Amino acid sequence: MSNRKPKLSFGQIWNMSFGFLGIQFGFALQGGFMSRIFQTLGADPHDIPGLWLAAPVAGLLVQPIIGYMSDRTWSEKYGRRKPFFLIGAVLASVALVFMPHSPVLWIAAGSLLMLDASINISMEPFRALVADKLDESQRSYGFMVQTLIIGVGTWVASQLPWFLTKIGVSNEAADNVIPDNVKLAFAIGGVIFLGSILYTIFTTKEYPPEDLEEFEKEKKESAGFVNGVREIFSNIINMPLTMKKLGVVQFFSWFAFFTMWSMATPALTEHVFNAPKPDMEIVNQDNAAELTAYQLADANYNKAADLVGSAMGTYGLSSMIFALLFVLVTSKMTINRKYVHMGSLAAGGLGFIMMFYSDSQSMLHLCFALIGISWGSILSLPYAMLSSSIEANKIGVFMGLFNMFIVIPQIVASLGGINFLTDKIFGDGTINTMLLAGCSLLVAAVSNLLITNRKAIKYEEATS
Repeated sequence: MSNRKPKLSFGQIWNMSFGFLGIQFGFALQGGFMSRIFQTLGADPHDIPGLWLAAPVAGLLVQPIIGYMSDRTWSEKYGRRKPFFLIGAVLASVALVFMPHSPVLWIAAGSLLMLDASINISMEPFRALVADKLDESQRSYGFMVQTLIIGVGTWVASQLPWFLTKIGVSNEAADNVIPDNVKLAFAIGGVIFLGSILYTIFTTKEYPPEDLEEFEKEKKESAGFVNGVREIFSNIINMPLTMKKLGVVQFFSWFAFFTMWSMATPALTEHVFNAPKPDMEIVNQDNAAELTAYQLADANYNKAADLVGSAMGTYGLSSMIFALLFVLVTSKMTINRKYVHMGSLAAGGLGFIMMFYSDSQSMLHLCFALIGISWGSILSLPYAMLSSSIEANKIGVFMGLFNMFIVIPQIVASLGGINFLTDKIFGDGTINTMLLAGCSLLVAAVSNLLITNRKAIKYEEATS
């Protein structure tokens, strides 16, 4: 006989997930505008994936540790996951405010390391909170409510620099200086990150461990750094088969999205708007005509980068619509998680491939709308399938370890995977990185056929 958790209302699930608005503000600003910051500070497009390396490395180190620690945390006053929400939010908010003021590339890369590590401190416990508080029959629903909020955050954050320019904030600056619209957008993101996390902390009550005495006993037995490391590695070795299979899907999914985050701005400003970032080093500053031409080209690049960032926001909007429809459906009926995820990833793959043929802003919006369907599914269904196939008392650490299948493909991409595969398969050309992203998502879609665990694929009352 299983211990059933009480069904929660939409409002309760919304409150416990609202902190993801801030988390996604941080991720969307990072994903949409970090490469622009790197290019402004003098990075060549081929060097950009390597500059992103700090972000996935931070995730690889932080999430399993935070998951392990939050599994072993309980306080009547502060809860289990909430202390980690708050610590991550404070650090991430500071990083967001500081990031666009970086004077040189290495400081920007270091700021990215701090930002991504801080976001991960908050994010992993949020994933575990859904499994903590929701009965298995509501988990697909719960992860989709998170995705709905994530979609709102992605869309609004992506529009911020463009919107700020429209109301009079400058999107131009001196050479190697980040424009004011980007600086202000990141500062707003920092405020929203902390505010939304605090909202969840004050409106959500966590459940204590089911057997508090056994919980305290296990915590004492596994206390200490060496025991903690040993248990984390033991869990890696003995992870469930379904988790390994989902890892294949995640690997190709996140390789595709990392390629988009790191390469979409240089690829699309050049391919769609014919406005690549100009190189100040080849300009003779004593030549007035060359200097004027550079300033015009740089202004065109900044305008194009705003438009690309705005178009990228469409994937947040479409993921929000996808999540809303999904919430309505899953509140009334069960779904086949495997086939829904498979179709969603295929839609995003098509969106990336269509970018190669895009010649307008409206076409880009359509491409990113298709990608948003994949994004909405990636943020929810793998976690719903995973939470149905692991032990309840190890939700935190396994959610953290699951992050390996998110960050390892990003590390591979950063260490030359994007440049090597693009050149070998599609040939030279920055836009070809989007073809690589599309093919990677299509491989991820087909990889769903590996999933055979019935409980992971489709929740059924008989299994509870």
